[in-house]
Amino acid sequence: MTNSQLYNAIFRRKSTRKYDMAPLPADRLVKLKEFASNARPLDESIRYEFAYLGSADVRNLLPIKAPHYICMYSEKKGNYLMNTGFLLQQMDLYFSDNNLASCWLGMAKPAKGVPMLMNGLEFVIMLAFGNTTEIIHRTNTSEFKRKNLSEISSVVGADALLEAARLAPSASNTQAWFFSGDLDVITVSRKKLNLLKAQVYGKMNQIDIGIALFHLGLSVDHIGKMASYYFDEDVAPNGYEFMAKVKISKNDLARIR
Repeated sequence: MTNSQLYNAIFRRKSTRKYDMAPLPADRLVKLKEFASNARPLDESIRYEFAYLGSADVRNLLPIKAPHYICMYSEKKGNYLMNTGFLLQQMDLYFSDNNLASCWLGMAKPAKGVPMLMNGLEFVIMLAFGNTTEIIHRTNTSEFKRKNLSEISSVVGADALLEAARLAPSASNTQAWFFSGDLDVITVSRKKLNLLKAQVYGKMNQIDIGIALFHLGLSVDHIGKMASYYFDEDVAPNGYEFMAKVKISKNDLARIR
């Protein structure tokens, strides 16, 4: 699958909460697992693994049941939540481009008997996926319920570049990101939360930033440039906390995969 296919999927993808419970054919599962095995992490120093579960292996507080789930297990170290979002969003877009329904499940966990720890890695989050009788794709971007770019960015001249990040999914559609800087270096920050909201969204919003970073990386690739990610602490706008810097440079060879 090409970057262009993943990029184009951004503008059509939607979350699906009703599934056909018939399992996918074995050959489709083999192909998607092969794609997952080649996913690019945001931070290569973080160990992680994907695991695949069926409907009987998952407990969810919400009434969403699917035939398949892809779970992220990770070591807990700096940036592991952003890394999770960055990696699993590759799968979300893959599913969309391959006419499969999917949904992020922030309140689902492996069922009793399924390990929360695997090879020293902790379960983080999962995506549901499978076939559905519902419409899988949006017809145009007007169907997205998202903040205007003026509410989430102060980068001059970056509207086209940041549109893909603006459309990224987030927990309860909180859209906690903010983009500042310029067209060479974009700073990505996360809205500060009060104590109550931090308990609910603190973890999820860090995953959301990873999702937005992957969308932004695809957008940079789309214009023929390369995105590099840096995490050294830096200044963030008032009311936000620094998460990452995206340096944008000319790219003749390697691009985000």
